[in-house]
Formats: sequence, C-alpha cells, structure tokens
Amino acid sequence: MDVILPVAGLGSRLRPQTWSRPKPLLGLAGKPILAHVIDEIMPLGPEKLVFITGYLGDQVEAWARAKYNIPLAFVEQPEMLGQTDAILRAKPHTDKDALILFPDMVFAAEFGRIAADDSDVVIFTKEVDDPSAFGIAVEAEGRVIKLVEKPQDPISRKALVGIYYVRNMPDLYSAIEDQMARGIMLKNEYFLADAVQIMVDRGAKVTTAPVTVWEDCGSVANLLSTNRFVLDRDRPVAPRHPYAVVVEPSFVHPTATLDRAVIGPYASIGAGATVRDAVLRDVIVEEGAVVEGVVAEQSLIGVKATITGRAASFNVGDSSGVSL
Repeated sequence: MDVILPVAGLGSRLRPQTWSRPKPLLGLAGKPILAHVIDEIMPLGPEKLVFITGYLGDQVEAWARAKYNIPLAFVEQPEMLGQTDAILRAKPHTDKDALILFPDMVFAAEFGRIAADDSDVVIFTKEVDDPSAFGIAVEAEGRVIKLVEKPQDPISRKALVGIYYVRNMPDLYSAIEDQMARGIMLKNEYFLADAVQIMVDRGAKVTTAPVTVWEDCGSVANLLSTNRFVLDRDRPVAPRHPYAVVVEPSFVHPTATLDRAVIGPYASIGAGATVRDAVLRDVIVEEGAVVEGVVAEQSLIGVKATITGRAASFNVGDSSGVSL
C-alpha cells in the first residue's frame, strides 16, 4: 500500500505562521503536524509516501527526506484547483492500492479491517453535530449511496474527515478525469467526494469506517485545541529546570532554556527556545523563539520570533480593577 499526502494548501487561516512555513510543518506538542499524521500510519508498513506539494513545498521535501527512510515521491500542484486536481498528480507514482490522507489533523483509526474488506473505497468518517462545513456520506444497506460536499440541508451526520482507502487507484484516476471533463466543481475547486460519487454511480462498493480520534488543525483556535488534546493524551515528561516551574501537561524540548518562568499547563516549547521572566499557558512556542517578560496564553509564537515585555508597578485602590 502507498500513502498519498496532499500538502499543497496555503493554510491561510493560520497566517502569519504560514507565510514562511507550510501548514503541515507547524509545531504541535513537540513535533510537526505532518509527523503526527505519518507516524500514525507507519505501523501499516507503507511501501511509498507520495507528497503533493505547492507553496513552500521544498521545506516539506527536505523535512521528509531527513526523517523517513522509505521510498518518497514529490510532485507539485502549481494551482490550487482542489483535492482531486492534487490527487491526479500522483498518477505517475502509484497505480495500486493507496491510503489518501489530508494532513491537517491528528487522528486515530482502526485500519486492520482494510485488508479483509472487499470494498473498492473505504471512507473514514466521524459523526458531527453540524456537517454543513464537511462532505457527508449517506448509506443504505451498509453501502454508501450518496456523497455530498458541504450540504446546506444535511441528511447525514457522517462527516468525511479526509482519510480514504482506495483499492485500485486507476479506478479513482478515471473517475477524476470524468469529473474534470464534466466540470463538477464547487467554488472553482474539484472535491474528492464528487469523484468517489462517480465511482459509486459506476457500481463501485464504497463503505465507511469510523475514526476513533479526529482533531482539526486548520485554524489557530483548532491548532491550540488539538495541542491541548495531544498533551492530555500523551502526557510528555518535561525535563527538570532549576529556575522554572513546568505545569503538566506540557512539552518542553530538552534544548530549551527556561529562566524564572512558569510554563503550562498546555504549553509546547520548541528546540532552542528561550523563555525568561515569563508565564506561558496554552501556547505553542516554536524552535529558537525568545519570550521574555510577558504573561501569554492562547498564543502561537513562530520560529525565531522574539516577544519581550517589561515589568510594571501599580497602586490600585479598593474595589478597583486593572486590565492590560
């Protein structure tokens, strides 16, 4: 089995972080988002990882080649025309069964059933209260009969979370080419749900499987929420610091410098970062950043960024309040 990873998105909801780094390489609980995704599927023994890159794709390629010792392929999506425009670019690199993962999430799923399943496509889903922002799957008698992208009047709460197993990729490529020939788009983008619907209409057996974990990383609020989730789940052990207090759960890289600081809960401090005279909670501080003299929460602090503040004195009378 190969793994296809479309990583060409601009990550506009995570700017300014994504002006200089692709979204999949943003830090999360001590390692890039993309590492959480790939590490989840490495026990399956994938034969090849195929990356569909775009803006800043050279960073993704350099990172992956340094980290993974299995066959890798990289192909560029020069224009953001949607999911299936990206996936079709994998055609020269994989013509067998494949797992397609959109890596802007942290997930866990039971993939063991794939080997024994005779489905042509297995779509991993999650029950959500409001599926209008997702694609949805509608089933009858144990098979998917309809897929709808971002429905205004949802008739199912099974949201598509961006994980697909395809038994024979040429069947999907053929459906994508049909989709493009027919101009089936939404807001000028080609979506995978529409291509899989063509497979359904052709008689393919498409089924669903649940994810056991799915946490989104697509916005600042969601990235921080997922950071909290992973820290709660994994409970990393932070190294001891003589001049700092680390409140669990938090991640502190062994090469970070903490001086007269209170870290956490829910803080992730990257390699080579310096935190001095500061209180940080519910934050992600990236590699090489310097944070001094501030109290911060619900914050992202990028690679080699510098945040400095200063102490203040107050004479506050009874029943008064100060907000800074």
